[in-house]
Amino acid sequence: MKIELHEITVRELAEGYEDNDEAGVVGYGGKLDIRPPYQREFIYGPKERDAVINTVTNNFPLNVMYWAVREDGTFEVIDGQQRTISICQYVKGIFSFQKLYFDNRPDDRQEQILNYKLTVYQCTGTDSERLDWFRTINIAGKPLSDQELRNAVYAGSWVSDAKRYFSKTGCAAYQIGQDYLDGAPIRQEYLETAISWISNGDIEKYMGIHQDDPNANALWEYFQAVIDWVQATFTTKRKNIMRGVPWGILYNQFKDKTYDPKSIEAETVKLIDDEEVTNQKGIHRYILTREEKYLSLRTFTDKEKRKAFEKQKGICPKCPKTKHWEIEEMEADHITPWHEGGKTLLENCQMLCKDHNRRKSGK
Repeated sequence: MKIELHEITVRELAEGYEDNDEAGVVGYGGKLDIRPPYQREFIYGPKERDAVINTVTNNFPLNVMYWAVREDGTFEVIDGQQRTISICQYVKGIFSFQKLYFDNRPDDRQEQILNYKLTVYQCTGTDSERLDWFRTINIAGKPLSDQELRNAVYAGSWVSDAKRYFSKTGCAAYQIGQDYLDGAPIRQEYLETAISWISNGDIEKYMGIHQDDPNANALWEYFQAVIDWVQATFTTKRKNIMRGVPWGILYNQFKDKTYDPKSIEAETVKLIDDEEVTNQKGIHRYILTREEKYLSLRTFTDKEKRKAFEKQKGICPKCPKTKHWEIEEMEADHITPWHEGGKTLLENCQMLCKDHNRRKSGK
């Protein structure tokens, strides 16, 4: 990987600056992609924007910026988008600073601004090298999320189209998935979730394979299929316990099985009302997998364990009666298991040695 330090003047940076739907946001004579597909919309307010111009007009040093070098020799901004746009907008007369537009400043003050030098690191390397580098320098301002960094590395036609579905407030994925997903589209969390689901967690491999695809239709169709399956299987929407469930992973595993939505709804209500269930967000995963760990069932208190231990006099009922255990060597067990109606009450508690308890529970 090659990293080079350059000085770029404001004059060079603002040359050819455009911000429109067709060209996107470009500068540096059209060679710099200021807002690549993974980047956020412009979020600086007047206070932050004026702070940048104040720094430039006073010849104070501005924080280092980072650009990635593309294969065709053009560049994309990795860190410094907000500062770059602020500078270019001011030079192009889009806003005033201290009640003066750029063109209203004396010629010598305009020259001072145009000749101001920005410090820019330019990085060239493989996808994995660039990703490691981006993660290392991603420390200033509001850091890019992991998915924003991945989008930087695998930028192309596929990412651009995926962003259309998954990456803006009110996007199509948000419209159908807001009750089932955590996070916000604008920080790429919807996109990250969808790719994680379809790839079974190997996000970077999937993006590398599809980087140059003309569109992200396959991912969008998959996402719709997941949401349709969830809605058909769990017919009552309970967003407080359905958000954040790994629906795509469950879809991948169980989509071909047949379920009775009425029976599922009745069991869901029963589990919600069960005081033994302490993690209601795990109910849907339990119904599909039958793994009790997702319910975080209520456990015996230390006081209850001590009482059961004293009553048994340190004897495990599964071991020879002559074998005595210390309490630290034993674990609490439900005499009647939860799935058979057993409650977490003292009268349903027994202390077993760790070996017998784990054999019983299949651990």
